Amino acid sequence: MWKTFYIKPNEIGILYHRSDFKKILQPGTYTYFGWHWQVKTYDLNQPEAQIEYLELLLRNHSDELQRYLLIVRTAFNQAALVRQGQNWISVAPNQLRAFWRGFIEVESYLFNLDEGLELPTEFVQQVRQVALHGLKKFTISEYEIGLLYVQNNFVRPLEPGEYAFWSVDRDVTVRTLSRIVPNPDFPLEDVLIEKHPEFVAAYCEPVQLLTNQVAIVRYRGKVISILPPTSRKLFWLGVEVEVIDISTDAKLQSPLVAELVSGSPEVLLLSRNCLHIREVPAQHVGLLYVNQEFQAQLQPGVHAWWLFGRSFQTETIDLRLQSMEVTGQDILSKDKVPLRLNLTAGFRIQDPLRAKNGLSDISGFLYKELQFALRGAVGEQTLDSLLEDKGAIDRSISEYIRQKIADYGIEVDSVGVKDIILPGEIKTILSKVVEAEKAAQANVVRRREETAATRSMLNTAKVMEDNPVALRLKELEVLERIAERIDKIQVNGSLDSILTDLIQINRQ
Repeated sequence: MWKTFYIKPNEIGILYHRSDFKKILQPGTYTYFGWHWQVKTYDLNQPEAQIEYLELLLRNHSDELQRYLLIVRTAFNQAALVRQGQNWISVAPNQLRAFWRGFIEVESYLFNLDEGLELPTEFVQQVRQVALHGLKKFTISEYEIGLLYVQNNFVRPLEPGEYAFWSVDRDVTVRTLSRIVPNPDFPLEDVLIEKHPEFVAAYCEPVQLLTNQVAIVRYRGKVISILPPTSRKLFWLGVEVEVIDISTDAKLQSPLVAELVSGSPEVLLLSRNCLHIREVPAQHVGLLYVNQEFQAQLQPGVHAWWLFGRSFQTETIDLRLQSMEVTGQDILSKDKVPLRLNLTAGFRIQDPLRAKNGLSDISGFLYKELQFALRGAVGEQTLDSLLEDKGAIDRSISEYIRQKIADYGIEVDSVGVKDIILPGEIKTILSKVVEAEKAAQANVVRRREETAATRSMLNTAKVMEDNPVALRLKELEVLERIAERIDKIQVNGSLDSILTDLIQINRQ
């Protein structure tokens, strides 16, 4: 019995007899006698040969197979790249792969993973656009540095460029850091400093501080970081590091205060958690306490101290003349009249340290003592005496308060009662009393004036009785006043009888 097999131009076949390999058939027609012949065909448009029992066939027919096949075998520490024309295939470790020769150009490249995971540069460019299993590709921009990690262990830095690494049996990652930022977030800085000093020396400016040191890091003249004691930090090369010893004096000098406190908002934000800052206004004085102990008085200006290892408290005290109001004080006078009084006092602090050390609350102390003084002064006097001499209250309060504050460095400049407010019924009674007094005074004045007028008239009559000429002048004066009020006057008789005869007045 004859069997005929046809191999197409784009195919290749393997001839078997009773499952035994005989040979590889090129495109064409083949005829064999017997029932037990069979041919397995493969499409050459798929260059990889998926041949069953390939390992067994290679043992017995290696030379025959390798004439038509590119055999790629990788060990446990090897990987391979296979180029099929313009296509690429990656081969993982411990694999056996076969590819047909001749129809498409096929090449293989074997890589020893123990010698390095990085793919050579010439291959990186060729597989740039190809996704390959087991191969990771990375691009480092011109403003970046890459840190290569294998199994989370740092290996080396990567300069700008393109890279590819085999990751078939281990984890490969690249962490990129910007070179534009002088203080990037380095991963595991302590490990880099201790385990990779060559990388630190080549790329970084390390800062390691003792317990009594702080550091100010500047880049291009601008503060970019403030480091507390015992810090360990990495920066790119090019930064300036100023280390300051704070073991003896934690106060900042004026140039640093201007830079860190009065400078840009960004720098102030950096120093906020590192500094104790106190601004003392003009006409004020500041008191500095370190670890609860007084240290110094502070003059007007901005002051700052490093916080580390110490506790700071500062307080500003106003040296200007200040006023205090004691209002709404309800007090009984000596004669049991309820009064409401408002008091004002002017004071200034002469010795801030004595005042602060002697008094926990200066304003509260003054307010309380002024209350006591006011109650004592008002309670010792009657309402009438208070109203007659309000200055007596001021003098009494002033004498009392000056004695009380003499030991605390405080000076009272003036004390005075602003208002004495009487209850409504007392106001009514006082109003009636004043009204009666004024009415009596008015009656006395009126009687005095009437008496004076009568006495004047009597004196005038006596003068006229003894002097006819004066009487005639008085008559003429009266006549003149009458003439001013009328248009025409007729007199019958002589002027001698002007006051006794009838005077007829005709108005026109």
